[in-house]
Amino acid sequence: MSANPAPTTRAGAYWRAGAIALMLLLAVGIAAGISMFEQFVAQIHDLQQKVQKTAQLQYVAVLLDDKGEPAMLVTQMAGENVLQLQRLNAVLEGREDSMQLWALPTSGTPASLGVVQSTIKTPRLEIGEQALTNASRLAISVESRGGVPQSQGPRLPYLFSGALVRKAL
Repeated sequence: MSANPAPTTRAGAYWRAGAIALMLLLAVGIAAGISMFEQFVAQIHDLQQKVQKTAQLQYVAVLLDDKGEPAMLVTQMAGENVLQLQRLNAVLEGREDSMQLWALPTSGTPASLGVVQSTIKTPRLEIGEQALTNASRLAISVESRGGVPQSQGPRLPYLFSGALVRKAL
């Protein structure tokens, strides 16, 4: 007897072609998945760098007037020894007066942070590195032109005051 090869059927060829097509489709899917993952990792890295470069608020305070209306916004960016003030109302000091900013600790005496310039809508005050460390509130008093020395202390009552919030970085 001679060995006859098994007859090939059309169904076997279709199965073979289908398997090859599915393997190609699987390879394309895996390649696309790896590419998308690498793009995702690159985007995360890019966003992390942008967040590190973006200035972050370290301290913020909204000082309120005697009616409870916002009068002054005080902010400090992380890593800077400068307070940025923004007037939120139209109150200005008189010719012979100055507005002086004070850091109020929970206990102890107020510390002067400087005199607010009346001619500037958003003045900046240079402060010491530890100026706000023990402060729980900020306040503005009206003082004689040029402000008063630290030893004299602020004139009361305060014109504006508000809680100082340290933002978690």
